[in-house]
Amino acid sequence: MTTPSLRTAQLCLRALALFTLLETTARADGTQSAPSDWPAYGRDGGGSRYSPLADVTRSNVAQLKVAWTYRTGDTPTKAQGSSFEATPILVDGTLYLSTPFNKIIALDPESGAERWRYDPRIDTSVRYSDFTSRGVSTWLDVSRGADEPCRRRIFDATKDSRLIAVDARNGAPCIDFGERGQVDLGKDVGKVHAWEYGVTSPPAIIDDLVIVGSNVADNQRVDAPSGVVRAFDARTGAMRWGWDPIPPQARDVRRPAPDARFRLGTANAWSILSVDPERHLVFVPTGNTAPDYFGGNRGDSDYYSSSVVALRAATGEVVWRYQTVHHDLWDYDVPAQPTLMTVRRNGTEVAAVAQATKMGHLFILDRESGTPLLPVEERAVPQTDVPGEYTSATQPFPVAPPPLVPARLTADEAWGVTPWDRGRCRKRIASMRSEGIFTPPSLKGSVMLPGNAGGTNWGGVAFDPQHGLVLVNQSSVPFTVRLIPHDQYAAEKAAHPDLEISPQTGTPYGMIREPLLSPLGIPCNPPPWGTLAAVDAATGAVRWQVPFGTTRDIFPIPIAMNWGVPNIGGPMVTAGGLVFIGASMDNYLRAFDVETGAELWKGRLPAGGQATPMSYRARENGKQYIVIAAGGHARMGTTLGDYVVAFTLP
Repeated sequence: MTTPSLRTAQLCLRALALFTLLETTARADGTQSAPSDWPAYGRDGGGSRYSPLADVTRSNVAQLKVAWTYRTGDTPTKAQGSSFEATPILVDGTLYLSTPFNKIIALDPESGAERWRYDPRIDTSVRYSDFTSRGVSTWLDVSRGADEPCRRRIFDATKDSRLIAVDARNGAPCIDFGERGQVDLGKDVGKVHAWEYGVTSPPAIIDDLVIVGSNVADNQRVDAPSGVVRAFDARTGAMRWGWDPIPPQARDVRRPAPDARFRLGTANAWSILSVDPERHLVFVPTGNTAPDYFGGNRGDSDYYSSSVVALRAATGEVVWRYQTVHHDLWDYDVPAQPTLMTVRRNGTEVAAVAQATKMGHLFILDRESGTPLLPVEERAVPQTDVPGEYTSATQPFPVAPPPLVPARLTADEAWGVTPWDRGRCRKRIASMRSEGIFTPPSLKGSVMLPGNAGGTNWGGVAFDPQHGLVLVNQSSVPFTVRLIPHDQYAAEKAAHPDLEISPQTGTPYGMIREPLLSPLGIPCNPPPWGTLAAVDAATGAVRWQVPFGTTRDIFPIPIAMNWGVPNIGGPMVTAGGLVFIGASMDNYLRAFDVETGAELWKGRLPAGGQATPMSYRARENGKQYIVIAAGGHARMGTTLGDYVVAFTLP
């Protein structure tokens, strides 16, 4: 039994340790950051999205007002399918961000005034497969003097396959990096069409390395560009290693083409990577082997698909991998940054990884081994009836936490605002395979709930170390997928010019995919279509889950039904007990009580907030700011714009 005096001493030591952690946080580049900074996309290399600032609290958040608004001049367009999804970073008293067209902009963090911009001049006439840039990264060269050029570098990985380094002071290219400030990422990955290969997420920084994955267009061909993950020297741009995601001792795997150094059609890492500087590890979320909806000829190439993979930072050697979907036929990529956190279990602190997925499954893994810390069961799932295809007999299901979105939609469960549109939904569902999650693609059409845009996407989660909570937003909209024999592909494509139809060249089938909506354009499943939840990281218990977002900016008339709506973007949590999130299809930034899920405040945005907010204090004793990019999402149909909006207390 602990004596009162010893217990008091232990509490004091823990408080001192927490204070020290909040006062100085180690960055992935080995330097220190103040609690007022936001030096990486997720604030730290592990993507916690936790700000230790507490000026804005549950008692005063209702007083937040717009402090400044900045316009980038780069408005996304529907024709391009572009979106403004960036999260700025704050370091050395300057705010840095990227536009959808990969322009790098430096702002004064208190006024929003532009200090400089760098334009990489990407070809904006190309309709890239995913036209966005989610942010930039930074690295400090401690070997250089304070007045030397490029002591601090800003790195941007572009949609047209370049890794760019510029001087944080003025935006000038760092000419000693690669070829006068640039590295060509299109080398060694096979034949690349301009629109199908690039980078949408900020690079990861660790041990003087800059690490990038890639975004590869879905469903085009089995010999898609390689999904290799590469590490480059932060000073010179020289490649230090490349992790080719092929299985160990592979027997049947796609070989590189004559113009490729790495294997083609492999799983790629299009989302945000995490790093653990203490353990010198890189955590990679992977997508599935190309193409998405037919895998009968993948062979061993599935081994690293739809997985969390831990790599040794110095070499790219695999330390462990955990697969969230076996033989993925649903585009259930691991879409979100693996979030590093510390979980207290049985009186012991355990380094962990929280991995959110499109299925609404949240996996809590041991950071050093990849072993689930909470129970996961292999359960039987529906099987394919497509000639030439095969399916895994089982899939992994976390027992705790339970699924955070519905995973089944029958004809009897069809929903509509009138009997007419409900009946139309019921008829469509009845005409297809709809046997719950992991219903495989079929020739007659299959219902996917969650769909490929369901659960959690690239916005990821936030972790509150004070309360031990994982904050996660979810979408729940069904999709349909139908396979098309290739002799019917041209006719189907001509008959459905407005739908997503892709060839999946090299397989027997093309595919057609669309959201399952009523004739009124409303999802055929019951609301809520979007939620925000808090999960106890130690036990998996769902502390609360609330509908998130209204129909205010969806319907032709501004009726704000609190049904919860689809969302893209992620949450941020602060020491003030608040969860800030934009993301939803109505144009608001919201603040929720981290302990109860009660909505405490919302601020109107001039465009869609399909981005993740961040927070900082620009100077000692200055104000706490909450900042979000508000530029909308072309594919979601939210209001488009070019705004960066900062809120603070009066």
